[in-house]
Amino acid sequence: MKRKAVALLCAGVLVCGAFAGCGNTATESSVEDRAETSASASTEALSDEEAAAHVADLIDQIYVQEWTEETDALCSEAKAAWDALTDAQKELVSGEEADPDYFGRDTGDASKDDPLNQDGIGEKEILVVSFGTSFNDSRVADISSVEKAIQAANPDWSVRRAFTAQIIINHVLARDGEKIDNMQQALDRAVANGVKQLVVQPTHLMHGAEYDELAEAVETYKDQFASVVIAEPLLGPVGTDATVINEDKATVAQAVTEQAVKTAGYESVDKAAADGVAFVLMGHGTSHNAKVTYSQMQTQMEKLGYANVFIGTVEGEPEETACEEVIKKVASAGYKKVVLRPLMVVAGDHANNDMAGEDEDSWLSMFNASGNFDSVDTQIAGMGEIDAVQALYVAHTAAAKAQTSATTLEDGVYTAVFNTDSSMFKVNETKDGKGILTVENGQMTIHVSLGSKKILNLYSGLAEDAQKDGAVLLAPTVDTVTYSDGLSEEVYGFDIPVPVLEAEFDVALIGEKGKWYDHKVSVSAPEKME
Repeated sequence: MKRKAVALLCAGVLVCGAFAGCGNTATESSVEDRAETSASASTEALSDEEAAAHVADLIDQIYVQEWTEETDALCSEAKAAWDALTDAQKELVSGEEADPDYFGRDTGDASKDDPLNQDGIGEKEILVVSFGTSFNDSRVADISSVEKAIQAANPDWSVRRAFTAQIIINHVLARDGEKIDNMQQALDRAVANGVKQLVVQPTHLMHGAEYDELAEAVETYKDQFASVVIAEPLLGPVGTDATVINEDKATVAQAVTEQAVKTAGYESVDKAAADGVAFVLMGHGTSHNAKVTYSQMQTQMEKLGYANVFIGTVEGEPEETACEEVIKKVASAGYKKVVLRPLMVVAGDHANNDMAGEDEDSWLSMFNASGNFDSVDTQIAGMGEIDAVQALYVAHTAAAKAQTSATTLEDGVYTAVFNTDSSMFKVNETKDGKGILTVENGQMTIHVSLGSKKILNLYSGLAEDAQKDGAVLLAPTVDTVTYSDGLSEEVYGFDIPVPVLEAEFDVALIGEKGKWYDHKVSVSAPEKME
């Protein structure tokens, strides 16, 4: 089976070409006219095989990851040459990467998609960066849905799009005439529009090779904005081994499993298991050290009690996620019915071909060929269309925005609201819910006076970490507060490091009983003191 655009991810040629250049050539319209005239004239004089070979050669020329000043014109020329072919000639198109499906496959209506490449951005932009897909319906259902959710949650920011796969950008441009920015084009657009605060929200699953290359590219532009922050990918930080999981992985595991169970017609994952159904979630796989993420997702499924949910990968990395290995695990567990579904944000080429395709090396074909199962069904749907997944991206964007606000807050002293999740851990009533926020060299600390001396120490982080050897605890200060009736009292105060504004972070506390407790706090609405 041919590996199309996504295959280049594993070859390590992902993003570099996307930064080679940008913009439209001045002669684009004249080139298009020339392409149409040339295509029509040449196909009249060529044999069927020669005309088809000409189109195949043009497709192979634009099936590349590097953008040049000739790329857009070649896309137009390839489409014009394809349109000039007869139906019989189109069936003969075959090249290194070319086949009749390149232009001929119906993947939906591209006009329903918004490439989000408009100018007039303003000073605050959220750039949503995806690998991309040439499947039009999937682009609308998955990528566009995430973008729209982020825009709805951030009405005072402009949301724009970039794809990192130039091969996909070229495919969509050539076939549908839709122009999508690559990373350099999107960043150049932001600079040209005078953006000052930039948040980059990847739709990637993990901190893998593509995320690393994205970060390197953004780094080259950091001096052209007042602040730039890259948000977390979908599954959050990568842990050290297969046992390390987090709230993001739990949210995604639960969301995609519930959707798979519902689509399969079951009330719960347990009832599906009782009927002998196993759900196999197929990810991409990677040789990057972030591949442990897939093992962690399997751990997360087990922690949630989803014994009939199995994680696999197209590339078979980690090794236990290879299709053959997953088939063995599902069969040995005794399940006779299998539902295949992508563990991918977008249901694109991998979902339609590698998972649900007709070729003998598709997962559907391999599961059926094993002879171990009574039925094998597929669900071609990306995670981007799931509400809980969209909400998680929105939360990651919000956290990144808070960091952007922090980096743009100039050094000085501010009053700021200190919010907590407990009435027992709050600012003293004489302080109107506020503390004193000090910003120095970009580092923020808020001093809060509490209600008494019952809280003995604080820790910036989780309670379990506060109890480890070497943990640095926050010692109290003694503050004097005066109440409305004129009485004064000594209470404990604390200087608490603030990693972000407008977003929750962890603070643990220990009281007179000697037990540590976890709490969520946030700092908001800073106002500079005169």
